[in-house]
Amino acid sequence: MNKRREILKAMAGLPFVGPLVFAADEKNSMDSYEEKNLVAAGGSGSTLKPINHKNLSQLKGQIPHAKIKGLELSRMIMGGNLFGGWAHSRDLMYVSNLVKVYHTEDKIFETLQMAEQCGINSLITNPILSPVLKKYWDLGGKVKFISDGGFNYKVDIQKSIDAGAAACYVHGGVADSLVKAGKLDEIAWALDRIRKNGIPAGIGAHELETVKKCTAYGLAPDFWMKTLHKTSYWSARIDNERKTTLDKDFADNIFCQDPDETIACMNTLEQPWIAYKIMAAGAINPRDAFQWAFEQGADFICVGMFDFQMIDNVNLAFNILQRNIPRSRPWR
Repeated sequence: MNKRREILKAMAGLPFVGPLVFAADEKNSMDSYEEKNLVAAGGSGSTLKPINHKNLSQLKGQIPHAKIKGLELSRMIMGGNLFGGWAHSRDLMYVSNLVKVYHTEDKIFETLQMAEQCGINSLITNPILSPVLKKYWDLGGKVKFISDGGFNYKVDIQKSIDAGAAACYVHGGVADSLVKAGKLDEIAWALDRIRKNGIPAGIGAHELETVKKCTAYGLAPDFWMKTLHKTSYWSARIDNERKTTLDKDFADNIFCQDPDETIACMNTLEQPWIAYKIMAAGAINPRDAFQWAFEQGADFICVGMFDFQMIDNVNLAFNILQRNIPRSRPWR
């Protein structure tokens, strides 16, 4: 009994972490979480707290950089879905809530700070997370915000620009829907709106048909965001037995249905290509995904990762980029 009391007494002194809702996700009606530790001593100070990760000593080198329209970006870009809780998790219903609870505001700051020390200078995320980024910048953070343009693009693009986005693109799901509806003039409007604010403008796509129809229409973005991954992983094989085209109502576990055709198409384009979903939302090992994506022509890779995965991922990408790897298209 005394031992039990001692344990409970010790637990009472632990900080309690709880969530605050950011804003409603207009596409998925899914709330995202933002909260400080309720028992942090005075909360976050006027500068970022120094991170104390022993494994930073294992870092082999920083991620090299390249430019899109004069904007210097790391070849590996941090994906922000995990910060907001937009986790593709097949049929595991609890995962999105789990990553939201894990990514408290302090944890997001710590992860971004760690990324910067690894040479990752950019983050792709939804404008919903811009208040958190502003706090990070106010504390001294320098990461560059690449906005996905939001789901309500006619409003969210300007919100992104006002929030300090360094680049912006039409969200992949939004662009897919606009192309299917024959509204390519809306994508042209979005590109013009972004460029008038002096930052690079891109087009995102899950479906290859989006890229093809945009180029046929005469749209030339400053960069492309296109999904790329192999389809040899287990759940994709099961899906392909049931369906041969990407269908949002059918499954949430395959994001590039036609990788060979994607590679061939992107080889014909002059603009830089940021490849995303390269691990098929966690189904493919980074060892198999990173080098393959670069070899197939990706100029940048967008990688969503937890803090405890970062050193291994950065070391892997660093080693790959130090080699003269064979590529299907020139570096852009």
